[in-house]
Formats: sequence, C-alpha cells, structure tokens
Amino acid sequence: MGNFIFNETERTIAVRYIKSRRIEGFISVSAWFSLVGIILGVATLIVVMSVMNGFRTELVDRILGINGHLIVYKKNGLSIENYNKIVNQISDTQNVIAVTPHLEAQALAKTKNTVLGVIIRGTKWSDLPAKKLLWKSLDQNTIENFKIRQNVILGYRLAQRLNVSVGDYISLISPNVMETAIGVLPIKQNFMVGGFFDIGMYEYDNNFVFIPWKKAEKFLSTKKIAHGIEIFLQNPKITQNVFSDLSSKLDKNLSIIDWKKRNSSFMNALDVEKNVMFVILTLIILVATFNIISSMIMLVQTKKSDIALMRTMGASKYLIIRIFMLTGSIIGMLGTIIGAILGIVVSINIETIRNIISTFFGQELFSPQIYFLSKLPSNINFNEVFVVMGVSITLTLLASIFPAWKASKISPAEALRYE
Repeated sequence: MGNFIFNETERTIAVRYIKSRRIEGFISVSAWFSLVGIILGVATLIVVMSVMNGFRTELVDRILGINGHLIVYKKNGLSIENYNKIVNQISDTQNVIAVTPHLEAQALAKTKNTVLGVIIRGTKWSDLPAKKLLWKSLDQNTIENFKIRQNVILGYRLAQRLNVSVGDYISLISPNVMETAIGVLPIKQNFMVGGFFDIGMYEYDNNFVFIPWKKAEKFLSTKKIAHGIEIFLQNPKITQNVFSDLSSKLDKNLSIIDWKKRNSSFMNALDVEKNVMFVILTLIILVATFNIISSMIMLVQTKKSDIALMRTMGASKYLIIRIFMLTGSIIGMLGTIIGAILGIVVSINIETIRNIISTFFGQELFSPQIYFLSKLPSNINFNEVFVVMGVSITLTLLASIFPAWKASKISPAEALRYE
C-alpha cells in the first residue's frame, strides 16, 4: 500500500526513524509496545468474533437439527385432534420438505438409584430422518431397536446420569393419573433402552427421551391427537414466506411459531453480546493507538534538527506530514496484518488450544452445562476480519495525524538555534 502512496525518499526516512538507535532507545521500545498492543487487540477481536459466530452457527444447527423451522400448536394449549388432515395441508405447501407430528410431556425417569425429570417426545419412526442431526447420531442397532422392538432412545448424558446401558429398563412416571380401587395413582410404565443420541447440545442430550408413537400414546393416555406439528423447510431463510402461506391456509385456532421467535430472547442476547464485545475489544486497539501518538510525539521532539534541515533543503510541510504519517502507519499496518494472521490461526485451532489449557490448569474452560455445546466452536467470517483490519488501520492513521502535523509546524530557525 505504501509503495503506491509514498515515494522512496519518504519510505526510506520513515523506516529509518522506526529502527532502534541508542539515543532513541525509549522511543523505539514505546513503538514496539504499540505494535504488540495492536497485534493483541486485532487478534483478540478476530478470535472473539469468530467464536461468537461459531457459537451462533452451531447453536442454530443443533436447534434445527432436532426441531422444525416452524411449529404448529393449538391455541390455548389444547391438543390438535385432526392432525393428519393438517399434516396433508402443510405438506402441499411450497418449500416444505417434511411435516412431523409429535407428542410431548414432562415425566420422571426412575432407575434403581436415580430419579430425574425428563422431557419425553412421542414420534413415529418414519419422522426421525427429518431431524437430521438426531438421525446422524443414531447407529443401526439403535434405529432397529426403535423401529422394530419399540425401545426408547435417550440422550447420552441423560443415560450417564441414570447409569443405564442398552437393554436396561427405565421407569417413566407420567403427570397423568388413573383412578384405582385404592385411590388416584400416577401412571407408571417400564421402557427398555434401545440406544442413545448425541447431538452435541447439552440441553437435549441431558433431558430428552424419544418414545415410539404407539407407546407414547398409551403412556400419555392419548389417542389420535398431537401436541404439535413440526415443519422442516429447504432453507431456514424462507421461513417468513412459508409462515405467510400457512397463516392463510390453516385454521384460525392454530398458532404457528417459527424457530427464530421460539428462541428470540437467546438470539437477541447473542447479537447484543457480539456487538458489545466488538466495541469493548476495539478499545484495546484504541489504547495501542494512543501509545503510537505518545511515541510519535517523542520522536518528533528528538528529530527537530532533522526536520529543520529537511525544511532548509526545500522539504515542504506536506512532505514532513507524509513522512511521520507513514512512520505511524507502518506500525499500525504491520501490527494489523500480524494480528489478523495470529487471530485466524488461533480461531482455526481454538478447540485444540482450549483442551491444552484445560489439561494444563486442570480446569474446564468451556462447560457444556453453561454454554449448551460440547465443543468450543469457531466460524471465521472474513468480511468481519476485513472490517477489524480496516478499523485498526484507520485508528492508527488518525493517531499519526497530530504528531505529523506538529512536526510540520517546527520552525527551522528555532530548531537550529541551539544546534
């Protein structure tokens, strides 16, 4: 960049001023600190933005990997009675690739030594492939156990907490009750564990139990009803178009909710956090640019005689401004480029670095219980990388203006009076 804007004389003098000399050792050290500050600021900003992007992408993929893009409910929390008819209506809508009814309820899961609250989902075997992330995590034995033997599928973290293996039995206690000769009792039923799923999202892996549809109907004392209907689309970005089509097609007693609305508070929190982190971490670069200002002002003071000599030899004020702006810009551009490379390398290897640090200190740095995901994600958006680089270079250019202007104001006569 400098080759096209600045001539060879300006580049030579600027580079010479940056190099360390014994009489200006402190100034050189200050410049190096400025360089390191910019490198760390740019790298940190890129890493944090990449992790935030990765977190959002992974979270959305996992939410949509087990839930529909749109979900149809009966208003006032009632069950959907004619769900097969509604499924056929929705299936005819453009861009819809799968429609899956489900039964859902909370229950208690009991084993020999453990009792836990769980969420049960009654689903048909033919509807499982629509939940792509869930389907990919199932092995062939698990699929056969669910389809043929009518066994249940548990999240692997839930299975660990219950201490069960494939072939073991768990007791599920329904919130529904039945009347008996001795009074009202909760419904309890034993289910064989047919396998486990692992989608990498703590909330689902730790709480969900999938039950074959017929057994779910019996357990929940329901018949020919659905609690909700999930709709899977070709592209999540066209959710609003399909929403509009279905709103005019379906009964007014039905409520349609898209995945963004269902998770709106969480998604909004992610966006706010990302923007706040960008502003806060940009301050690191801003602090580094103030170091550039201080080191450049000290450099101008020590180079008064050089500036005076150049002025007496015919150098214009404009030339002096360009020399000192280039001096500050070299520090800024060098720090920005190195910081960007460092940030990209760290972002690519962030999970490996996390594991190394966790092992070294013996502490979990990314708890899945808190962050919902099992691994620290990273997704580099190069448009954002260029924005960060642009902000950094712009700040360093602005930081160089005042010292360069001060240098151009030095009077040759005053500077050489005591030389």
